[in-house]
Amino acid sequence: MDALDLDVTAIAHGGVGVARDGQGRVVFVADAIPGERVRAVVAEAKRSFARAVAVEVLEASPDRVPHVWREASIERAPEARAGGAEFGHIALARQRALKGEVLRDALRRFGGVDDARVEAALGAGREAAGEAAGGDLETAAGAASSTGDPVSGDRAADASGAAEAVRAAPGDAETGGLGWRTRVRLHVGPDGRPGPYAARSHRVVPVASLPLAVPGIAAVLEQRFEGAERVDAIATPDGLRLVVGDQVPSVIEARVGARVLRVDDTGFWQVHREAPGVLVRAVREAIDPARFDPAARNLDLYGGVGLLASALADLGGEATRVETVESDPRASAHAAENLAALPAATATAERVDRWLRRTEPAGFDGAVVVLDPPRSGAGIGTARAIAALGATQLVYVACDPVALARDARTLEEAGYRLVRLAGFDLFPHTHHSEAVATFLRR
Repeated sequence: MDALDLDVTAIAHGGVGVARDGQGRVVFVADAIPGERVRAVVAEAKRSFARAVAVEVLEASPDRVPHVWREASIERAPEARAGGAEFGHIALARQRALKGEVLRDALRRFGGVDDARVEAALGAGREAAGEAAGGDLETAAGAASSTGDPVSGDRAADASGAAEAVRAAPGDAETGGLGWRTRVRLHVGPDGRPGPYAARSHRVVPVASLPLAVPGIAAVLEQRFEGAERVDAIATPDGLRLVVGDQVPSVIEARVGARVLRVDDTGFWQVHREAPGVLVRAVREAIDPARFDPAARNLDLYGGVGLLASALADLGGEATRVETVESDPRASAHAAENLAALPAATATAERVDRWLRRTEPAGFDGAVVVLDPPRSGAGIGTARAIAALGATQLVYVACDPVALARDARTLEEAGYRLVRLAGFDLFPHTHHSEAVATFLRR
Protein backbone atom coordinates (compact mmCIF):
# COMPACT_ATOMS: atom_id res chain seq x y z
CA MET A 1 0.00 0.00 0.00
CA ASP A 2 1.15 3.53 -0.79
CA ALA A 3 2.24 5.69 2.17
CA LEU A 4 1.63 9.43 2.34
CA ASP A 5 2.67 12.16 4.75
CA LEU A 6 -0.42 14.32 5.22
CA ASP A 7 -1.47 17.49 7.01
CA VAL A 8 -4.96 16.94 8.39
CA THR A 9 -6.94 20.18 8.23
CA ALA A 10 -10.56 19.26 8.92
CA ILE A 11 -13.02 16.62 10.10
CA ALA A 12 -15.57 15.01 7.81
CA HIS A 13 -18.85 13.22 8.34
CA GLY A 14 -18.00 9.69 9.45
CA GLY A 15 -15.25 10.79 11.83
CA VAL A 16 -12.37 10.83 9.35
CA GLY A 17 -9.85 13.62 8.93
CA VAL A 18 -9.51 15.59 5.70
CA ALA A 19 -6.19 16.19 3.98
CA ARG A 20 -4.81 16.66 0.46
CA ASP A 21 -2.05 14.74 -1.26
CA GLY A 22 0.70 16.19 -3.42
CA GLN A 23 -1.65 16.39 -6.43
CA GLY A 24 -4.34 18.24 -4.49
CA ARG A 25 -6.61 15.21 -4.25
CA VAL A 26 -8.77 14.98 -1.12
CA VAL A 27 -7.71 12.18 1.22
CA PHE A 28 -9.98 11.02 4.04
CA VAL A 29 -7.77 9.83 6.88
CA ALA A 30 -8.91 7.56 9.69
CA ASP A 31 -7.37 7.74 13.19
CA ALA A 32 -6.11 11.32 12.79
CA ILE A 33 -7.04 14.67 14.36
CA PRO A 34 -7.34 18.03 12.57
CA GLY A 35 -4.11 19.93 13.10
CA GLU A 36 -1.90 16.82 12.97
CA ARG A 37 0.65 15.66 10.46
CA VAL A 38 0.49 11.90 10.01
CA ARG A 39 1.88 9.14 7.87
CA ALA A 40 -0.96 7.15 6.36
CA VAL A 41 -1.39 4.16 4.07
CA VAL A 42 -3.89 4.38 1.23
CA ALA A 43 -6.71 1.86 1.51
CA GLU A 44 -8.74 3.02 -1.51
CA ALA A 45 -7.88 5.37 -4.34
CA LYS A 46 -10.33 7.05 -6.71
CA ARG A 47 -9.73 9.75 -9.30
CA SER A 48 -11.18 12.51 -7.12
CA PHE A 49 -10.43 11.24 -3.61
CA ALA A 50 -8.68 8.56 -1.58
CA ARG A 51 -9.22 6.85 1.76
CA ALA A 52 -6.29 6.22 4.06
CA VAL A 53 -5.49 5.07 7.59
CA ALA A 54 -2.94 6.79 9.81
CA VAL A 55 -0.09 4.51 10.90
CA GLU A 56 2.26 7.06 12.49
CA VAL A 57 1.82 10.49 14.06
CA LEU A 58 4.53 12.86 12.87
CA GLU A 59 3.19 15.99 14.59
CA ALA A 60 0.58 15.32 17.27
CA SER A 61 -2.39 17.44 18.27
CA PRO A 62 -2.45 18.57 21.92
CA ASP A 63 -5.76 16.72 22.05
CA ARG A 64 -4.27 13.31 21.21
CA VAL A 65 -4.43 10.97 24.19
CA PRO A 66 -3.60 7.29 24.68
CA HIS A 67 -6.38 5.32 23.04
CA VAL A 68 -9.04 4.18 25.52
CA TRP A 69 -9.12 0.76 23.84
CA ARG A 70 -5.71 -0.78 23.31
CA GLU A 71 -7.01 -3.07 20.57
CA ALA A 72 -8.11 -0.04 18.52
CA SER A 73 -4.96 2.08 18.86
CA ILE A 74 -2.70 3.36 16.11
CA GLU A 75 0.08 1.14 17.42
CA ARG A 76 -1.73 -1.79 15.86
CA ALA A 77 -1.70 -2.59 12.17
CA PRO A 78 -4.81 -1.16 10.46
CA GLU A 79 -6.22 -4.60 9.70
CA ALA A 80 -5.96 -5.57 13.37
CA ARG A 81 -7.59 -2.48 14.90
CA ALA A 82 -10.93 -3.10 16.53
CA GLY A 83 -13.75 -0.99 15.16
CA GLY A 84 -16.27 0.94 17.23
CA ALA A 85 -14.09 3.49 19.04
CA GLU A 86 -12.73 5.63 16.21
CA PHE A 87 -12.47 8.76 18.40
CA GLY A 88 -10.85 6.96 21.33
CA HIS A 89 -7.51 8.73 20.75
CA ILE A 90 -9.05 12.21 21.11
CA ALA A 91 -9.69 14.13 24.34
CA LEU A 92 -13.41 14.05 25.15
CA ALA A 93 -13.96 17.80 24.95
CA ARG A 94 -12.34 17.91 21.53
CA GLN A 95 -14.47 14.94 20.42
CA ARG A 96 -17.61 16.90 21.21
CA ALA A 97 -16.29 20.03 19.52
CA LEU A 98 -15.60 18.03 16.36
CA LYS A 99 -19.06 16.47 16.44
CA GLY A 100 -20.55 19.93 16.81
CA GLU A 101 -18.67 21.17 13.79
CA VAL A 102 -19.86 18.23 11.71
CA LEU A 103 -23.45 19.05 12.74
CA ARG A 104 -23.05 22.74 11.88
CA ASP A 105 -21.36 21.97 8.58
CA ALA A 106 -24.04 19.46 7.56
CA LEU A 107 -26.88 21.90 8.23
CA ARG A 108 -25.07 24.61 6.28
CA ARG A 109 -24.05 22.52 3.26
CA PHE A 110 -26.88 19.99 2.97
CA GLY A 111 -29.67 21.78 4.81
CA GLY A 112 -29.21 25.25 3.40
CA VAL A 113 -29.43 26.74 6.90
CA ASP A 114 -26.99 29.61 7.21
CA ASP A 115 -24.55 29.92 10.11
CA ALA A 116 -26.51 32.64 11.90
CA ARG A 117 -29.69 30.56 11.99
CA VAL A 118 -27.82 27.43 13.09
CA GLU A 119 -26.23 29.33 15.96
CA ALA A 120 -29.60 30.86 16.88
CA ALA A 121 -31.19 27.40 16.95
CA LEU A 122 -28.33 26.06 19.06
CA GLY A 123 -28.67 29.03 21.39
CA ALA A 124 -32.39 28.31 21.77
CA GLY A 125 -31.54 24.69 22.50
CA ARG A 126 -28.91 25.38 25.15
CA GLU A 127 -31.39 25.80 27.98
CA ALA A 128 -33.41 22.82 26.79
CA ALA A 129 -30.29 20.68 26.58
CA GLY A 130 -29.17 21.60 30.07
CA GLU A 131 -32.56 20.82 31.53
CA ALA A 132 -32.83 17.63 29.49
CA ALA A 133 -29.98 16.10 31.43
CA GLY A 134 -31.00 17.47 34.77
CA GLY A 135 -28.36 20.16 34.61
CA ASP A 136 -25.57 17.61 34.32
CA LEU A 137 -24.65 18.02 30.69
CA GLU A 138 -21.01 18.83 30.11
CA THR A 139 -20.22 21.43 27.48
CA ALA A 140 -17.42 21.50 24.99
CA ALA A 141 -17.11 25.21 24.38
CA GLY A 142 -13.57 26.26 23.70
CA ALA A 143 -12.23 22.78 23.21
CA ALA A 144 -11.13 23.38 19.66
CA SER A 145 -10.12 27.01 19.76
CA SER A 146 -7.95 26.45 22.80
CA THR A 147 -5.67 24.36 20.62
CA GLY A 148 -5.86 26.59 17.60
CA ASP A 149 -6.62 23.57 15.41
CA PRO A 150 -9.14 23.93 12.58
CA VAL A 151 -12.05 21.50 12.92
CA SER A 152 -14.19 22.13 9.90
CA GLY A 153 -13.55 22.89 6.25
CA ASP A 154 -12.51 26.52 6.55
CA ARG A 155 -13.26 27.60 10.08
CA ALA A 156 -12.49 26.64 13.65
CA ALA A 157 -14.96 26.33 16.50
CA ASP A 158 -15.76 29.70 18.01
CA ALA A 159 -15.49 29.21 21.74
CA SER A 160 -16.17 32.84 22.55
CA GLY A 161 -19.63 33.22 21.05
CA ALA A 162 -20.92 30.17 19.25
CA ALA A 163 -23.45 28.04 21.07
CA GLU A 164 -22.22 24.66 22.18
CA ALA A 165 -23.58 22.05 19.81
CA VAL A 166 -22.97 18.74 21.57
CA ARG A 167 -23.02 18.00 25.29
CA ALA A 168 -22.04 14.98 27.31
CA ALA A 169 -24.60 12.77 29.00
CA PRO A 170 -24.76 12.60 32.80
CA GLY A 171 -21.95 10.60 34.34
CA ASP A 172 -19.67 10.51 31.31
CA ALA A 173 -17.34 13.21 32.64
CA GLU A 174 -16.72 11.12 35.74
CA THR A 175 -16.07 7.92 33.80
CA GLY A 176 -14.02 9.46 31.00
CA GLY A 177 -16.73 8.43 28.54
CA LEU A 178 -16.30 4.73 29.36
CA GLY A 179 -18.75 2.10 30.58
CA TRP A 180 -21.86 3.46 28.83
CA ARG A 181 -22.91 0.76 26.35
CA THR A 182 -25.69 -1.47 27.66
CA ARG A 183 -25.82 -3.46 24.40
CA VAL A 184 -22.89 -4.77 22.38
CA ARG A 185 -23.05 -6.78 19.16
CA LEU A 186 -20.02 -9.00 18.58
CA HIS A 187 -19.22 -11.30 15.70
CA VAL A 188 -17.87 -14.81 16.00
CA GLY A 189 -14.54 -15.83 14.51
CA PRO A 190 -13.62 -19.24 13.10
CA ASP A 191 -12.43 -20.35 16.54
CA GLY A 192 -15.77 -19.47 18.17
CA ARG A 193 -14.35 -16.43 19.97
CA PRO A 194 -16.55 -13.33 19.90
CA GLY A 195 -15.11 -9.95 18.97
CA PRO A 196 -15.76 -6.77 17.02
CA TYR A 197 -15.02 -6.39 13.38
CA ALA A 198 -11.78 -4.69 12.48
CA ALA A 199 -12.33 -1.06 11.56
CA ARG A 200 -13.86 -0.72 8.10
CA SER A 201 -13.89 -4.48 7.47
CA HIS A 202 -15.70 -7.73 8.27
CA ARG A 203 -12.67 -9.37 9.88
CA VAL A 204 -13.29 -10.46 13.49
CA VAL A 205 -10.68 -9.09 15.90
CA PRO A 206 -10.11 -10.97 19.17
CA VAL A 207 -10.12 -8.53 22.11
CA ALA A 208 -9.48 -8.79 25.82
CA SER A 209 -11.70 -5.92 26.93
CA LEU A 210 -14.77 -3.85 26.05
CA PRO A 211 -14.09 -0.49 27.73
CA LEU A 212 -17.14 1.28 26.29
CA ALA A 213 -19.52 -1.33 27.72
CA VAL A 214 -21.08 -1.25 31.16
CA PRO A 215 -19.44 -3.52 33.74
CA GLY A 216 -20.37 -7.15 33.30
CA ILE A 217 -20.76 -7.24 29.52
CA ALA A 218 -17.11 -8.10 28.94
CA ALA A 219 -17.81 -11.52 30.49
CA VAL A 220 -19.09 -12.55 27.05
CA LEU A 221 -15.47 -12.55 25.84
CA GLU A 222 -14.75 -15.58 28.03
CA GLN A 223 -17.27 -17.74 26.18
CA ARG A 224 -17.15 -19.57 22.86
CA PHE A 225 -19.94 -19.69 20.28
CA GLU A 226 -18.96 -22.30 17.71
CA GLY A 227 -21.26 -22.30 14.71
CA ALA A 228 -22.79 -18.90 15.45
CA GLU A 229 -22.27 -15.76 13.36
CA ARG A 230 -22.93 -13.14 16.03
CA VAL A 231 -23.88 -12.64 19.63
CA ASP A 232 -25.57 -9.69 21.32
CA ALA A 233 -24.61 -9.03 24.91
CA ILE A 234 -27.24 -7.05 26.84
CA ALA A 235 -27.03 -5.69 30.35
CA THR A 236 -30.40 -6.06 32.09
CA PRO A 237 -31.53 -5.47 35.68
CA ASP A 238 -31.30 -9.26 36.10
CA GLY A 239 -27.74 -9.49 34.78
CA LEU A 240 -26.11 -10.31 31.46
CA ARG A 241 -28.33 -11.65 28.69
CA LEU A 242 -26.91 -13.20 25.53
CA VAL A 243 -28.78 -13.42 22.24
CA VAL A 244 -27.01 -15.82 19.90
CA GLY A 245 -27.63 -15.51 16.17
CA ASP A 246 -31.30 -15.43 15.15
CA GLN A 247 -32.52 -16.45 18.58
CA VAL A 248 -36.23 -16.03 19.23
CA PRO A 249 -36.79 -12.68 20.99
CA SER A 250 -37.82 -12.44 24.60
CA VAL A 251 -38.99 -9.47 26.61
CA ILE A 252 -36.95 -7.41 29.03
CA GLU A 253 -37.94 -4.37 31.06
CA ALA A 254 -36.21 -1.00 30.99
CA ARG A 255 -36.79 1.73 33.56
CA VAL A 256 -36.94 5.33 32.28
CA GLY A 257 -37.71 7.71 35.10
CA ALA A 258 -40.89 6.51 36.76
CA ARG A 259 -41.87 4.34 33.79
CA VAL A 260 -41.03 0.71 33.16
CA LEU A 261 -41.10 -0.12 29.44
CA ARG A 262 -41.25 -3.54 27.84
CA VAL A 263 -38.89 -4.11 24.92
CA ASP A 264 -37.57 -7.14 23.04
CA ASP A 265 -34.03 -8.16 23.82
CA THR A 266 -33.51 -8.33 20.04
CA GLY A 267 -35.37 -5.08 19.37
CA PHE A 268 -34.12 -1.52 19.05
CA TRP A 269 -33.23 0.31 22.24
CA GLN A 270 -30.89 3.19 22.93
CA VAL A 271 -27.52 1.74 23.94
CA HIS A 272 -26.19 4.49 26.23
CA ARG A 273 -27.26 3.86 29.81
CA GLU A 274 -28.59 7.44 30.11
CA ALA A 275 -29.87 7.90 26.54
CA PRO A 276 -33.57 7.04 27.03
CA GLY A 277 -33.96 9.52 29.87
CA VAL A 278 -31.90 12.22 28.15
CA LEU A 279 -33.94 11.96 24.94
CA VAL A 280 -37.32 11.94 26.71
CA ARG A 281 -36.38 15.09 28.57
CA ALA A 282 -34.87 16.67 25.46
CA VAL A 283 -38.03 16.05 23.42
CA ARG A 284 -40.18 17.40 26.21
CA GLU A 285 -38.09 20.54 26.42
CA ALA A 286 -38.02 20.93 22.64
CA ILE A 287 -41.78 21.45 22.52
CA ASP A 288 -43.25 24.94 22.92
CA PRO A 289 -46.06 24.29 25.42
CA ALA A 290 -47.89 27.46 24.37
CA ARG A 291 -48.33 25.96 20.88
CA PHE A 292 -49.11 22.42 22.03
CA ASP A 293 -52.67 21.08 22.13
CA PRO A 294 -52.82 17.73 23.97
CA ALA A 295 -56.18 17.02 22.29
CA ALA A 296 -54.83 17.43 18.75
CA ARG A 297 -53.57 14.51 16.62
CA ASN A 298 -50.14 14.23 18.16
CA LEU A 299 -47.86 11.64 16.58
CA ASP A 300 -44.79 9.61 17.46
CA LEU A 301 -43.46 8.38 14.09
CA TYR A 302 -40.94 5.54 13.97
CA GLY A 303 -42.17 5.21 17.53
CA GLY A 304 -40.60 1.91 18.57
CA VAL A 305 -41.94 0.84 21.96
CA GLY A 306 -43.40 4.28 22.74
CA LEU A 307 -40.45 5.86 24.52
CA LEU A 308 -40.81 9.35 23.04
CA ALA A 309 -44.61 9.28 23.10
CA SER A 310 -44.21 9.35 26.87
CA ALA A 311 -42.55 12.78 26.56
CA LEU A 312 -45.78 14.12 25.05
CA ALA A 313 -47.76 12.60 27.89
CA ASP A 314 -45.40 14.15 30.42
CA LEU A 315 -46.11 17.55 28.93
CA GLY A 316 -49.82 17.29 28.19
CA GLY A 317 -51.03 14.97 30.92
CA GLU A 318 -52.59 11.52 30.90
CA ALA A 319 -55.39 12.66 28.57
CA THR A 320 -52.87 13.53 25.82
CA ARG A 321 -53.90 12.16 22.44
CA VAL A 322 -50.93 10.49 20.78
CA GLU A 323 -50.52 7.76 18.18
CA THR A 324 -47.30 5.84 17.67
CA VAL A 325 -46.56 4.47 14.21
CA GLU A 326 -43.94 1.73 13.98
CA SER A 327 -43.27 -0.83 11.26
CA ASP A 328 -42.07 -3.56 13.65
CA PRO A 329 -45.23 -5.32 14.87
CA ARG A 330 -43.62 -6.61 18.07
CA ALA A 331 -42.32 -3.15 18.98
CA SER A 332 -45.75 -1.67 18.21
CA ALA A 333 -47.39 -4.27 20.45
CA HIS A 334 -45.01 -3.28 23.24
CA ALA A 335 -45.88 0.38 22.61
CA ALA A 336 -49.54 -0.44 23.17
CA GLU A 337 -48.62 -2.11 26.46
CA ASN A 338 -46.28 0.67 27.54
CA LEU A 339 -48.85 3.38 26.81
CA ALA A 340 -51.83 1.50 28.26
CA ALA A 341 -52.15 3.98 31.15
CA LEU A 342 -52.87 6.76 28.64
CA PRO A 343 -56.51 6.37 27.55
CA ALA A 344 -56.08 8.49 24.41
CA ALA A 345 -52.88 6.77 23.23
CA THR A 346 -52.88 4.27 20.36
CA ALA A 347 -50.22 2.21 18.61
CA THR A 348 -50.27 1.38 14.89
CA ALA A 349 -48.05 -1.28 13.34
CA GLU A 350 -47.38 0.05 9.86
CA ARG A 351 -44.62 1.58 7.80
CA VAL A 352 -44.59 5.34 8.31
CA ASP A 353 -44.63 6.18 4.61
CA ARG A 354 -47.64 3.92 4.00
CA TRP A 355 -49.48 5.29 7.02
CA LEU A 356 -48.91 8.83 5.81
CA ARG A 357 -50.32 8.04 2.35
CA ARG A 358 -53.70 7.09 3.85
CA THR A 359 -53.87 9.80 6.51
CA GLU A 360 -55.94 12.92 5.95
CA PRO A 361 -54.44 16.26 7.04
CA ALA A 362 -57.12 17.08 9.59
CA GLY A 363 -56.89 17.61 13.34
CA PHE A 364 -53.22 18.58 13.35
CA ASP A 365 -53.56 22.24 14.30
CA GLY A 366 -51.75 22.54 17.62
CA ALA A 367 -50.31 19.04 17.21
CA VAL A 368 -46.73 17.91 17.73
CA VAL A 369 -45.19 15.31 15.46
CA VAL A 370 -42.17 13.58 16.96
CA LEU A 371 -40.11 11.58 14.49
CA ASP A 372 -37.11 9.39 15.22
CA PRO A 373 -36.23 7.84 11.85
CA PRO A 374 -33.44 5.38 11.16
CA ARG A 375 -29.92 6.59 10.43
CA SER A 376 -30.82 7.21 6.77
CA GLY A 377 -33.43 9.79 7.82
CA ALA A 378 -37.05 10.18 6.77
CA GLY A 379 -36.25 10.97 3.14
CA ILE A 380 -37.69 13.60 0.81
CA GLY A 381 -41.04 11.91 0.15
CA THR A 382 -41.78 11.10 3.78
CA ALA A 383 -40.61 14.51 4.99
CA ARG A 384 -42.95 16.18 2.50
CA ALA A 385 -45.82 13.96 3.61
CA ILE A 386 -45.17 14.83 7.26
CA ALA A 387 -45.13 18.53 6.41
CA ALA A 388 -48.41 18.15 4.48
CA LEU A 389 -50.19 17.12 7.68
CA GLY A 390 -49.86 20.72 8.87
CA ALA A 391 -48.84 20.00 12.47
CA THR A 392 -47.84 23.07 14.44
CA GLN A 393 -44.52 21.62 15.66
CA LEU A 394 -42.16 18.93 14.45
CA VAL A 395 -39.55 17.49 16.79
CA TYR A 396 -36.92 15.53 14.86
CA VAL A 397 -34.62 13.13 16.74
CA ALA A 398 -31.61 12.36 14.55
CA CYS A 399 -28.61 10.08 14.88
CA ASP A 400 -27.02 11.26 11.62
CA PRO A 401 -26.29 14.96 10.97
CA VAL A 402 -26.35 14.70 7.16
CA ALA A 403 -29.70 12.88 7.13
CA LEU A 404 -31.09 15.51 9.50
CA ALA A 405 -29.77 18.31 7.30
CA ARG A 406 -31.25 16.88 4.10
CA ASP A 407 -34.64 16.42 5.73
CA ALA A 408 -34.38 19.91 7.24
CA ARG A 409 -34.05 21.35 3.75
CA THR A 410 -37.21 19.51 2.65
CA LEU A 411 -39.16 20.61 5.73
CA GLU A 412 -38.12 24.24 5.32
CA GLU A 413 -39.09 24.19 1.65
CA ALA A 414 -42.48 22.80 2.75
CA GLY A 415 -43.23 25.64 5.16
CA TYR A 416 -41.39 24.89 8.41
CA ARG A 417 -38.49 26.67 10.05
CA LEU A 418 -35.73 25.28 12.25
CA VAL A 419 -35.94 27.14 15.57
CA ARG A 420 -34.20 24.97 18.14
CA LEU A 421 -31.35 22.47 18.06
CA ALA A 422 -29.55 20.52 20.76
CA GLY A 423 -26.86 17.88 20.38
CA PHE A 424 -26.03 15.06 22.77
CA ASP A 425 -22.90 12.93 22.92
CA LEU A 426 -24.59 9.60 23.54
CA PHE A 427 -21.76 7.68 21.85
CA PRO A 428 -18.47 8.80 23.47
CA HIS A 429 -15.26 7.76 21.73
CA THR A 430 -17.11 7.23 18.45
CA HIS A 431 -17.96 9.76 15.74
CA HIS A 432 -21.69 9.40 16.38
CA SER A 433 -23.94 11.84 18.21
CA GLU A 434 -27.64 12.52 18.62
CA ALA A 435 -29.52 15.74 17.84
CA VAL A 436 -33.01 16.98 18.66
CA ALA A 437 -34.34 19.67 16.31
CA THR A 438 -37.59 21.65 16.55
CA PHE A 439 -39.35 22.95 13.45
CA LEU A 440 -42.29 25.36 13.68
CA ARG A 441 -44.90 25.83 10.97
CA ARG A 442 -44.61 29.30 9.45
